[in-house]
Amino acid sequence: MSKVSNVLTMIEYLSSGRKYSIQELSDLLEVSPRMVRVYKEEIEKAGIYIDTLKGPYGGYVLNQNIHVPKRFISPNPIRVENQEILNTVSRGIKENRKCKINYYSKGKTLTTRIIHPYELILFGDEWGVAAYCELRDEIRHFYINRIESIQLLENFSN
Repeated sequence: MSKVSNVLTMIEYLSSGRKYSIQELSDLLEVSPRMVRVYKEEIEKAGIYIDTLKGPYGGYVLNQNIHVPKRFISPNPIRVENQEILNTVSRGIKENRKCKINYYSKGKTLTTRIIHPYELILFGDEWGVAAYCELRDEIRHFYINRIESIQLLENFSN
């Protein structure tokens, strides 16, 4: 897992109120005891203080009510029917480019739209994009799986 995932997982374990030894956390996170100490320092830099109990029965205890959303710990598989469309939207965001999309609305109507994509977001277990829609003249959210086709256009200014 990534460092962020491990830190969030460590917070989740400690938020139960149970004392964990460094070795227990090391085994659970599948990292070295040294990395557990590094994660503790990172968590404390974020303002979440972990009590250290010394001695042969010592360990770490979190005496704060911290709740990490479960989806960050064990995410559900995120559905993407067309990875190429997701990659093109991502490229449009990075390059500040408009996109011409053929999009199925909720009522299954296919419309052609010019969008200015700003951010990829998760809608539950599906990717979406927040974008300015020229057709509706406002910011809209579009499900990636409803985009039938996409074409990158020229740059737009923010």
